[in-house]
Amino acid sequence: MEDYLEKIYELILEKGYARVSDIANSLAVQPSSVTKMLQKLDENKYVSYEKYRGIVLTARGHKMGRLMKERHAMLAEFLRMLGVAEETLQKDVEGIEHHVSPKTLESLQALVIFFQENPDALAAFLAFQAGGDKS
Repeated sequence: MEDYLEKIYELILEKGYARVSDIANSLAVQPSSVTKMLQKLDENKYVSYEKYRGIVLTARGHKMGRLMKERHAMLAEFLRMLGVAEETLQKDVEGIEHHVSPKTLESLQALVIFFQENPDALAAFLAFQAGGDKS
């Protein structure tokens, strides 16, 4: 459900609208799967969905979509800081998003902020990781 909300949020920001076909293509799923999820999202008040009419995020859906997008960006930034290659990064972010507790995500967010505010600490960590600091 979270992937769908994040994708709908992104598409609406980029294009001003989200269509079933756009969501299906972006997530590499069948349009019928998107339709089923949209019905579920509608039942849970994340979107307003009418077949052949379009998709509108509710206030709740907009908030959740934004949070998912921010969480995704934070995890990507964290892995970039650690030197994870871009081709690996997105796959790893997707896995982490679905398998890590909210508390762990909060801790990772704090670590990202710490490294951003303390670039010397990040440099020391990266040197350690590279094997340059074995004292």
